[in-house]
Amino acid sequence: MSVDPVLQDTRAGAFRRHAPRPYARARVLLFPHGGGSASHYRPWAAAAPWDIEFLAVQYPGREDRYSEAVPADLQGLAAALAEDLPAGGPSLPTVLFGHSMGALAAYEFARRLAAAGEPPAHLVVSGHPAPELTRPGRVHLGSDEELVGELRRTGATHGDLLDNAPLIQAFLPVIRGDYRLSETYRPVPGNLLNIPVTVLYGDRDPEIHPWEAEGWRDTTTGSCEFRTFSGGHFYLEEHRAPVVELLTASARTASEASAAPWPSAP
Repeated sequence: MSVDPVLQDTRAGAFRRHAPRPYARARVLLFPHGGGSASHYRPWAAAAPWDIEFLAVQYPGREDRYSEAVPADLQGLAAALAEDLPAGGPSLPTVLFGHSMGALAAYEFARRLAAAGEPPAHLVVSGHPAPELTRPGRVHLGSDEELVGELRRTGATHGDLLDNAPLIQAFLPVIRGDYRLSETYRPVPGNLLNIPVTVLYGDRDPEIHPWEAEGWRDTTTGSCEFRTFSGGHFYLEEHRAPVVELLTASARTASEASAAPWPSAP
């Protein structure tokens, strides 16, 4: 089967450049929710301005990484992603964004970068309680029918996919693996972050309560801000534009504070 040369040139490792920005001065790394994939963020990357590049994380076990096993835990996932960081390294001002399970993955990735002496400029998390308040669960141990029922409840997967039995059977192993990562996650002791953290969530999201959002204050010695949107767990479907604007503004602030030289203008 032939490979689209554009995709072949712009996809490397775990990070996907859906819309390359060769003159970017800063970047945003996007971590998908459990069961999600890098393609979910394709419209986000397309909406980014010319000087900010949005890169989407592709977890193992889906799309073009379908044959790869889901890691044993989120710390292991973060370690593998850090090894895959594309050209520019952490030295390019970097903002991290993660939704739901992606919030934990982004947090662990931030800790990994900070421990290496190259912390991100900003961590933006969405739709998930603070790490220490992560809710344990047993969905990953349930039957296929129970797992599909949970997907219907949260709205994490479109109904037409859930109604396609052969197709959903192909995806259930990776979805179950992601639930395992989330439901068995426990943060290990370590230094606090020293960067700004912003917490986003829907005002009708049953997966996070305000006091669970407040717990993110305990992850950093930097500032911690909160923003609530109307909607449930996937409020991002309706409010993508303001979230992209928030991430763009954060990346621009990071680039202005950086001593890195401005790349050649287009």
